[in-house]
Amino acid sequence: MSQRDLVAELRAARIAAPPELRERVRLTATRDRTKAPRRFTWRRALVVALPVAAAVVAGVMLTRSSDRTTERPLVAHGERAATNQGSATLKAAPSIAAPAPSSTRVQRYGASLTLRVPSGNGVSNAVKSALRITRSLGGYATSVHAGSQGRAASASLRLRIPRAHVAAAVSRLSALGTITGEQVDIQDLQTAIDTTTRTIARLQRRLKELRADPPSAANDARIAALVTRVERLQREEAATIRSARFATVDLHLTTPPVAHHAAGHGPLHGLLVALTWLGIGTVYVLALLTPVVLVALLAALAVRWIRRRREDALLSRS
Repeated sequence: MSQRDLVAELRAARIAAPPELRERVRLTATRDRTKAPRRFTWRRALVVALPVAAAVVAGVMLTRSSDRTTERPLVAHGERAATNQGSATLKAAPSIAAPAPSSTRVQRYGASLTLRVPSGNGVSNAVKSALRITRSLGGYATSVHAGSQGRAASASLRLRIPRAHVAAAVSRLSALGTITGEQVDIQDLQTAIDTTTRTIARLQRRLKELRADPPSAANDARIAALVTRVERLQREEAATIRSARFATVDLHLTTPPVAHHAAGHGPLHGLLVALTWLGIGTVYVLALLTPVVLVALLAALAVRWIRRRREDALLSRS
């Protein structure tokens, strides 16, 4: 008998194991299942979860701190920030060189000044000085609003100053405090006035021609319409020139901002903040790790079920 035939007969023969051997194998398999180490324990879960929670909390706090540090005060268009804003004492404000208006063209001139003065009394004195400067230059105030609350005070003035003296007015007003903002707006009106002047001249020539024609009802109506139009254009041109003779200067006076210290924070405030952020980190950890833990549990249960099926199949062979 060849070796291949012997192997075939051994495979075909179904040798039954003795009952004692089968019972010993069953007991051994049961003992191995009871002593098998658990792959998933709460201790291992905590070892993984705590570092992740700490990392999440640190990331959130670093993100918030970076957002706070990158914030910068915005400066409006046409304004410049004052130097040494954090200093306790105010230095004398440098006078700004406002552009002088044109002496040959009609312009609408406007300026805005924001000044910081050291105290509420300083705001009151600055308002009086601003009105005195305006009157000395031949101007007047169209509105004055002033108020105070505690140590904070503010005032807003709208001044109308002859356009020829506006540069001197801005220079003198800027010396009343520390400049925190400035803006100058100049609008040229000469082109529109020249166009209106040419239109009036053309209409007057046409009016002269109509008056030379023989009188009639239609001719009289055309003459009356032209006269009305010429008078309206002349009034508009005169009003534009008259309004441009005075420049508008808006003056804003404020005291330094009062520092508000945080109140009501006891010795345990830091601990409460830390616990709050720890709770937020825990929520992040639960939201991120819950699906992973569920998948791991399902995989462990599947592996255990497959192992039991294999053991039962092995013991059921007879």
